[in-house]
Amino acid sequence: MQPFKHFPYTPGTLQGHFLISMPHMDDQNFDHTVTYICDHNENGAMGIVVNRPLEMPLSELFEHLELANADSFGNVPVYSGGPVQNDRGFILHSPMEQQFASSLHINSELTLTTSVDILENIASGDGPENYLVALGYAGWGSGQLEQELSDNVWLSCPADSDILFAIPAAERLQAAAAILGVNLDLLTSQSGHA
Repeated sequence: MQPFKHFPYTPGTLQGHFLISMPHMDDQNFDHTVTYICDHNENGAMGIVVNRPLEMPLSELFEHLELANADSFGNVPVYSGGPVQNDRGFILHSPMEQQFASSLHINSELTLTTSVDILENIASGDGPENYLVALGYAGWGSGQLEQELSDNVWLSCPADSDILFAIPAAERLQAAAAILGVNLDLLTSQSGHA
């Protein structure tokens, strides 16, 4: 087994990290999820849930957008990226030389694009090597994520490219926890304080 390839991250933030929901999570939006943090600063945080595929394949989204070659994407899942703006597309992808209309450069290995031009490139076969298409995102206000971490709602660890792009969605939660040496099945689903 090859060692995990961790993405670089901005020191002092969780940008470039995974958030792993604890078993006692009582929010149905995030129960049993792993979320990739795209941005984190004094104003809050933004991330994409990466292990909740929708029942809609990418081909259906491409048909809706009237993009060519939609049929060739029938087995590629679209993910529920979170409860905020879940009618809007967010594409996590490996960097490309081509610039898109609306992109956030997260680090040297990952970019977040929200403009339809990247979907046009993917449909035509000129897209990035690795990508994950999601509808919606997860958002936290200033200090909210830090408080949730303090309350033991989440575990965090540096993100890993294989987990995002090579491991099946159903295995991503345990794979992310394994980076920390944690088996979530052995943790209690009850929260408590000593």
